[in-house]
Formats: sequence, structure tokens, C-alpha cells
Amino acid sequence: MTTSKKDNLLDWLRDAHGMEQQAEQMLKAQSSRLEHYPQLKARIEEHIEETRGQQRLLDECIIRLGGSTSTFKDLAGKLMAFGQAVGSMAMSDEVVKGAMAGYTFECVEISTYTVLIAAARELGDEQTASACERILEQEKAMAQWLLDHLPETTQAFMRRSEDPDATAKR
Repeated sequence: MTTSKKDNLLDWLRDAHGMEQQAEQMLKAQSSRLEHYPQLKARIEEHIEETRGQQRLLDECIIRLGGSTSTFKDLAGKLMAFGQAVGSMAMSDEVVKGAMAGYTFECVEISTYTVLIAAARELGDEQTASACERILEQEKAMAQWLLDHLPETTQAFMRRSEDPDATAKR
């Protein structure tokens, strides 16, 4: 059985849409729980808005190619994000693990958009390639920000965890 280039691209765009649904839920859950890390919270809030814009760009690409988003993939992404949020609530080092998980997720998104750009170009779809390039730059910027701030977040957590009057977890 063969699959057309367009079918592959549409399937991967739907996967990316579900991934961005998951990202939005994870980011919102993480942001809502951050109390003592204002710089991290602000950057996450900024990325939530970027993520919503990314979802719109993906919607436009999918519709332009004659497809529709996958309710199943979107729901699966949201359920996975919910499970991750609930799981992280029990960790005493939630902020550090959340920052690490966020960086890892950004790397998955970077690889996803790299694949989508190559697939769109193979199909000759420069509009989709251009949209995915814009998203890719946002994901790279967020990954770099998280990586650059992991030491600072870790050190702030460690200082707060030694202070009997402070809450380090969030």
C-alpha cells in the first residue's frame, strides 16, 4: 500500500496540531502552579500565546490542503498533558522537572517542524514550509530560553528548598 506525499504531510500536520494542543495544556497547567518563579512564568505565558498562534497556522495549512484537524489526536494530546500535569504536582522539585520536561518537549517540537518543512518542500508547498519555519523559530527560541535559564531555575529552587520559610516546589 502506498501513501501520497500530500497524505503524509496532512497526517504529520494533524500530529503537530495535536502536539500543540498538548503543549498548550501543559504550559497552562505549569504556569498556573508557578508562584515563586516570575521570569519562568512570564516566558511560559508568552509561549502559550505563541502556541495558540501556531495552532491557527497549522489549521490554515491543513484546511488549505483539503484536510481537517483530528479530534482524536487533539483529545489524545490534551489527555496526555493532563496526565503529565497531575503527575508533576506530586513532585517536590516540580519547577525543575517542569523546566526540564519543557525543554525536552521543545526539542520534540523542533524535530517535528524540521520534518514538516522538508515534507512540504518535497510536495512543493512553500506556504506550509513557510508557516512551519515561523513556528520552528519560536520553538527554537523557547528551547534556548529554557536551556539558558535551567541553571538559574535550579539554583533558585535549591536556595528556596533550604529556606524553612519559603516554598521551593512552585
